[in-house]
Order: sequence, then structure tokens, then C-alpha cells
Amino acid sequence: MTMQPTMPRISLFAEIPEELHEVLQEYLDTHPAWSQHRVFCAALSLFLMQNGASDRGINRIYLDSLFDYAT
Repeated sequence: MTMQPTMPRISLFAEIPEELHEVLQEYLDTHPAWSQHRVFCAALSLFLMQNGASDRGINRIYLDSLFDYAT
């Protein structure tokens, strides 16, 4: 595993449907290696990649979060 310098982070506040939050909490409770931050980074970066983002940094964020590299 390669150690990368800490990436700058921005705090994000978003309202999500209650059902989505409940399922996310259930997932996180049964998968201790995953955090809310890791799930959101993986999901958002995958969405952007699938919808035309061509920045290699987005690909790196997706792979780092998928394989639990420090982000």
C-alpha cells in the first residue's frame, strides 16, 4: 500500500431520504472497514466517472476508496 499525502477535504452537508440513511447505517454496522466518508467518496466518484468525468484524479479517488487506501 502506498502512503499518499493527506488530500484536502471539504465538509459537505446533504439531505438524503431516510430509507437510504437507514440502509447505509445497516451496511456500515455490518462492514466495519467502511466509513460514511469512504462510501460517499466511492459512490460519488463512480457516478462522476460513469457520467463523463475525464479527470484521472477522480479515477484515483474511486480506486483508493474501493481498496481502502488512505485518502
